[in-house]
Amino acid sequence: MLDADFCRRWMQAAAGLIDQEVDRLTELDSAIGDADHGANMQRGFTAVTEALAQQEAGSPGEVLVLAGRELISKVGGASGPLYGTLLRRTGKELGDAPEVTLAQLSAALRAGVAAVAQLGGARAGDKTMLDALEPAVAALDDTAASFDAARAAAEQGTLETVPMQARKGRASYLGERSIGHEDPGAASSALLMAALAQAVAS
Repeated sequence: MLDADFCRRWMQAAAGLIDQEVDRLTELDSAIGDADHGANMQRGFTAVTEALAQQEAGSPGEVLVLAGRELISKVGGASGPLYGTLLRRTGKELGDAPEVTLAQLSAALRAGVAAVAQLGGARAGDKTMLDALEPAVAALDDTAASFDAARAAAEQGTLETVPMQARKGRASYLGERSIGHEDPGAASSALLMAALAQAVAS
């Protein structure tokens, strides 16, 4: 069973990985975006960890709703609303239960990813964060091993954005010039899934 502390560890692990990879995220975004994705994600997840340290959240759902709210309020551009929607919808799906199962978290994450797709009007193959998130949630079931499989699927999905032409987001303005570059949103989504796999394993 997973409790609020588990979700705090997930968010803390995500913040740590983003801190480690902030320069790479910025470099990826420099090629096909506004060169601010790394800084935006770092600012957002720093705010998340600070808010979680200051506010008591008694359930996994409450932790994720709070995290999503912080991302929406602190992160500019498209990343804040998209990542905020992912976490808020996942949290709302979990409800007020003090503990949830791996299967419940898996189902909630699928709902969160579907909400991201609806908000952004994108789908897998458009060279967005969904190219990491959709294969990741497809790999999830009710076993701890599936979360490591989700991490691997997200990383593979991110690599597969390199030959794609962007059809959504800032990168789509570049047309064919977006080909040959890894999508920064997919890369940061893979970090989020890697952090989740770390939290499940710990």
